[in-house]
Amino acid sequence: MVVEKLGSIQCTSRTKALPAEGPLPRFEVTAEGPGTLAGVDVQSIATYQGAVRADGFIRGECPNSGVIMAQDGVATFSATGIGSFTEEGGSSWKGVVYFHAAAPSLASLNGVAVAYTWDVDAEGNAAWELWALK
Repeated sequence: MVVEKLGSIQCTSRTKALPAEGPLPRFEVTAEGPGTLAGVDVQSIATYQGAVRADGFIRGECPNSGVIMAQDGVATFSATGIGSFTEEGGSSWKGVVYFHAAAPSLASLNGVAVAYTWDVDAEGNAAWELWALK
């Protein structure tokens, strides 16, 4: 398998508590910020939900509620991931994202499985690193 770096996006995130599932907390996160993706300057905005599992890991999902804006149009995305809380008060995630690009500059993302890391510090500053799995 070949892995190719696709981009990096820096976001600011905000967290909101959701109703818990029994004793386990759930939350919603909205994140937005600039970066580059497939060689293009972009702006990202997304909302995802996370649920703490009994083993302490966090399962996250962005069910087609992410948008990438480029100068020539947009792409939407869906993602799933697994994360954990960090000792510093943030969280660290890894997962897979799938894009549906209408923007010609982002069309190379269509049909590609994209692996990612998503690291958030205690202040809500996040770094999204993306790699194509080919």
